[in-house]
Amino acid sequence: MSEKVSDRILSRLREWGVEYVFGYPGDGINGLLAAWERAGDRPRFIQSRHEEMSAFEAVGYAKFSGRVAVCAATSGPGAIHLLNGLYDAKLDHVPVVAIVGQTNRSAMGGSYQQEVDLQSLFKDVASPFVETVNVPQQLPNVLDRAIRTAYSRRCPTAVIIPADVQELDYEPPSHEFKMVPSSLGMSDYSTAPSDEALRRAAEVLNAGEKVALLIGQGARGARAEVEQVADLLGAGVAKALLGKDSLPDTLPYVTGAIGLLGTRPSYELMRDCDTLLTIGSNFPYTQFMPEFGQARAVQIDIDPHMVGLRYPYEVNLVGDARTTLRRLLPMLERKTDRSWQEGIVSEVERWWQVMERQAQVSSDPINPQYVAHCLDPLLPENTILAADSGSATNWYARHIRMRGEMRGSLSGTLATMGCGVPYAIGAKYAHPDRPVIALVGDGAMQMNGMAELITMAKYRSEWSDPRLVVAVWNNQDLNQVTWEMRAMSGSPQFLPSQHIPDVSYARFATSLGLTGIRVEKPEDVERGWREALAADGPAVVEFLTDPAMPPIPPHATWDQMEATLTSILKGDSDRFSMIAQGVKTKAQEFLPGGGGSQRDG
Repeated sequence: MSEKVSDRILSRLREWGVEYVFGYPGDGINGLLAAWERAGDRPRFIQSRHEEMSAFEAVGYAKFSGRVAVCAATSGPGAIHLLNGLYDAKLDHVPVVAIVGQTNRSAMGGSYQQEVDLQSLFKDVASPFVETVNVPQQLPNVLDRAIRTAYSRRCPTAVIIPADVQELDYEPPSHEFKMVPSSLGMSDYSTAPSDEALRRAAEVLNAGEKVALLIGQGARGARAEVEQVADLLGAGVAKALLGKDSLPDTLPYVTGAIGLLGTRPSYELMRDCDTLLTIGSNFPYTQFMPEFGQARAVQIDIDPHMVGLRYPYEVNLVGDARTTLRRLLPMLERKTDRSWQEGIVSEVERWWQVMERQAQVSSDPINPQYVAHCLDPLLPENTILAADSGSATNWYARHIRMRGEMRGSLSGTLATMGCGVPYAIGAKYAHPDRPVIALVGDGAMQMNGMAELITMAKYRSEWSDPRLVVAVWNNQDLNQVTWEMRAMSGSPQFLPSQHIPDVSYARFATSLGLTGIRVEKPEDVERGWREALAADGPAVVEFLTDPAMPPIPPHATWDQMEATLTSILKGDSDRFSMIAQGVKTKAQEFLPGGGGSQRDG
């Protein structure tokens, strides 16, 4: 039997080392599906319940493996469903290749069933590379370029293959006019700034007396170098949420997350510093950074298109974080006055004390912060955490301390709901030998998570470490938006939009053959976590939490935090309203025009 175009697609993916394709079937890729059968399911086809979940699973796989991920969908609606996950990849700079079907070439332009202009559809989300394969000779070049571009630009790309082309006999490009040959592979590469630029950066950093570091996901491969820089400069280190796992929270000068979901020490670090070094982050919310003119600043980023965007940096160093810092370190002078860093350490200690007090506040039925607070010490040091979007993100940002080889991520820039559970599935395929935990609100769970529990049940036997836990904060409220409405609009709660049905997530999990645990009282929270982590397969642990527990903004003063805690403990609603009004006034400076759930860049 002759090799079809569809056969060649799968063999080329195998040659690139692709092990999994996250997808959903449809007649627009029937040729590919038949080829998968002939290929003995290599690379493995991982079937989600929805194409959006396929894209999210690919994003999770790429985020936690560092490798390119591939997702596949049929023409028309299948291709459309991929978009949200692909935009998540685009905004968080993750390499994902989408392979999508299209109606037969003979039907194009005829308003045929499921005919969508896919070139236009993917033009923005896959702008670095989107191409349609119209003849077999195009295939290797198009597929190779899609993979190379995704790798090198850390972005989604798209390959569109009409159904009839998939069934054609494959012919490689020949040595003729207007044929484009192709080849496999690409080496690792490293961009590095000039010596002169490094000297100018060192001059700025050495002159500072109160140095702050802001790191993001681009600093993840430079952990040792970042620690050395912080030690030499006597600096504090704040982390954008996508960079939460770039440096351990056990280091005393690490102030934690920055932004609306960040910490008071990170807010103060930026407020009071005279020098800023940003490494591998494009955190977009300048209102949380030093006042313009307050600090001299240096940025390190591997992408020349992303430097100089967020702050008036004096020196912009384009280069890989690790390589650049290794060359910069010998030029830095050790600061003898350690009082700045010592003050940061003291405030960080105070912050963790406040977090513990907030977690211990009595609620009806369970304080949502207490759920994350109890999990923190139980986490194995090789855990992978996938946080969804919602108020649960607050508790992930503030109560979970990264240590050891722990990894964590979320939809940082798109801040889309419904990514947590599919991220966790993608993470499990990236690291089947590590425990994975998804932290999810009940809104996100109802949106996407429940269906993907079916996917977990389907593939549960494939992971060597059985621990895959989905934790659900069940408060019957779309809580993040509810608190945003209270802060910005003075609206207590618009129930038609905010209230959601009560669902027994634990019972649903049990119906699928998974472990289901329902926790209704504070004294059972730790037991619930321990049971879930000890399960012999995927587990859902559902916590009934209080929707009335406020996420106090980082710009609230220490006194306001203490007063808020006291007022909650006393049940003093008038006093709490007064504090909330003060926080609202300040929040309006941070959320112009109403804002949104500010995360990470």
